[in-house]
Amino acid sequence: MHRGGSVIVGTVKEIKLGENRVGLTPIGVNALAKEGHTVLVERGAGANSGFPDGEYEEQGAKIAGSAGEVWDKSEVVVKVKEPQKTEFPMMREGQTLYTYLHLAAEPEVTKALLERKVTSVAYETVELADGTLPLLAPMSEVAGRMAVQVGMHYLEKTHGGSGRLLSGVPGVLPGKVVVLGTGIVGINAAKIAMGTGARVTIIGRNAAQLRYIDDTFGGRIRTLYSNSYNIGKAVEKADLLVGGVLITGLRAPKLVARGMIRKMKPGSVIVDVAIDQGGCVETSRPTSHANPVYVEEGVIHYCVTNMPGAVPYTSTLALTSNTLPYLLKIAKLGALGAAKSDPALLKGINTHAGKLTCKEAADSLGLKHEKLML
Repeated sequence: MHRGGSVIVGTVKEIKLGENRVGLTPIGVNALAKEGHTVLVERGAGANSGFPDGEYEEQGAKIAGSAGEVWDKSEVVVKVKEPQKTEFPMMREGQTLYTYLHLAAEPEVTKALLERKVTSVAYETVELADGTLPLLAPMSEVAGRMAVQVGMHYLEKTHGGSGRLLSGVPGVLPGKVVVLGTGIVGINAAKIAMGTGARVTIIGRNAAQLRYIDDTFGGRIRTLYSNSYNIGKAVEKADLLVGGVLITGLRAPKLVARGMIRKMKPGSVIVDVAIDQGGCVETSRPTSHANPVYVEEGVIHYCVTNMPGAVPYTSTLALTSNTLPYLLKIAKLGALGAAKSDPALLKGINTHAGKLTCKEAADSLGLKHEKLML
């Protein structure tokens, strides 16, 4: 896509069930407009995140009457979640899509992007030299913190739970929280759980991370090496299990088997934050904010694929503060030009000109991987 000079950047209202975030804020419009770009915002796109149309217009955006108009006119479309089926026909060859994709768990989305020959840049695979994921991090922080909040809610008897208060009270032991994964989701979940007074165990395979957690929290969060024996023993005793495992671009490994779930106390709760990448619990399946939980093996499962959508004001500001600098590069140089100048963005390009350029997604889906040649 890049002709040089200004481009048309558009954002649409998210239509995934329960999704209230928006891909671009008035702050972002201001930054793009200052660089001479035209910005189209679908009417009402930011309303659920606390950004009315008037604020976008004040910063120089043009308000479009429909999503179709934004898709039709925009050279770069910035979103939050992967395109939904009704959006597939609106995508066109040569267009750049900048959003979360999680293609390893989305074969239909992958097929649509390849057929429509869209250049897609996935937030979750933009990767810095040190292996960190700058555009996944803010939502991982939100989801990790939400996981404990959600878990406490569903542990209440009135919501089907075991009736245990995680914090306990004087004379009554606090509940047990087990966190799988020592990344951003895991550390944030463990930190919030510890704050409630719960007994917290975090399980991971990264020895350096386990040492960091032990040092940082003064031993108040117990640490375990990740293996099936340790996981099985810990899960059996958990009142709340949080799944926060991530391998960049790949489907999440199924670390918790059905047999382990069967041994949990009835009314215990699982919050599988890894569900975006397929989930790390064998009994997990995707749910939505409209119908967030189900019971299997006597255990409540919360597997909402867009957890941060429930707190859109906080989530949108945290997300767009991190995505905007890369968006400005894409608008200025084009996706390929930006990728050439920034190796982190090169890893973010998942599809281009009908080719699947993300090896991890290709491996997970059993499709052909074609390396992007710049």
